[in-house]
Amino acid sequence: MLGRSAARPRRLRARHVRALAAAVIAVAALVVAANAGPSGTTAPEPVQQVAAQDR
Repeated sequence: MLGRSAARPRRLRARHVRALAAAVIAVAALVVAANAGPSGTTAPEPVQQVAAQDR
């Protein structure tokens, strides 16, 4: 029974490491997505409409 229980923590440890790595990657992706925001381009200037003069 001791041999069986000794192997189990290794599997759990590896599983926890993979889960932690996946969580870190997910958080990093969320932070990058949150900081992406709109691009740095400026909005075009509003077009001034000139009224047509009656002739």
